[in-house]
Amino acid sequence: MNSKVSARKKIRYRIRKKISGSGSKPRLSVFRSNTEIYVQLINDENGTTIAAASSREKDIAAQKVNKVEKSKLVGVAVARKASELGIKDVVFDRGGYLYHGRVKAVADGAREGGLQF
Repeated sequence: MNSKVSARKKIRYRIRKKISGSGSKPRLSVFRSNTEIYVQLINDENGTTIAAASSREKDIAAQKVNKVEKSKLVGVAVARKASELGIKDVVFDRGGYLYHGRVKAVADGAREGGLQF
């Protein structure tokens, strides 16, 4: 395995040791591929995904904007889904990625949408 991927994996495990989501305060997990970005609200107590959003959803994919702006739209979308379920507080899990660029845009979008972390 290349060193960049294994380094991210180590960072991810280190983060996951410290944080976990519950039913009242789920974990907002971010996965970033080269082209897309995926976000999930996870209840770690029973290992279920409460809500999810990604840049592949029709309304987000249809917009011709760059990846950072799409990431912000994904953050707003997941915040909207969370508020429909009555969730205000979340724990942010950057998934081993630097809190910068697309990951930061998701967090900013989620905050704009009304989530608190």
